[in-house]
Amino acid sequence: MMKFIKPLSIAALLSVSTTSFADVAVIVNPANANTMSDSDISRAFLGKLKNFSDGQAIKAVNGKANSDSRVEFEKKVLKKSPAQVKAYWSKRLFTGKGKPLQELDADAQVLSLVASTPNAIGYVDASAVDGSVKVLKTF
Repeated sequence: MMKFIKPLSIAALLSVSTTSFADVAVIVNPANANTMSDSDISRAFLGKLKNFSDGQAIKAVNGKANSDSRVEFEKKVLKKSPAQVKAYWSKRLFTGKGKPLQELDADAQVLSLVASTPNAIGYVDASAVDGSVKVLKTF
């Protein structure tokens, strides 16, 4: 019996650990010349930073709730779990301090919106990035 437990345990650990290493690319419109620190990016997606350094209003968009890219983004950039992000936005909405960001169903939709909106910022799986957008940072 012990012969089987160790290999199964190792296999289970490997399968869990390899699923969470996808890189997430934070993207903006190619015409957007602004730079942002990690903190600025986080604040933009939490509704706390309203404008880029050049004064343009920030239009941050989220991926679909619980999608792989959104979970990775929230973990790596916002340093929060999906439940913590949901609670954060519920509190902001309840207190009148903000409403949740627009949510798009797929990386392709995020790419399309960001490519066509000069002041948009979003994130996608890094492997989905194409020439229609500019990568601000990869996490």
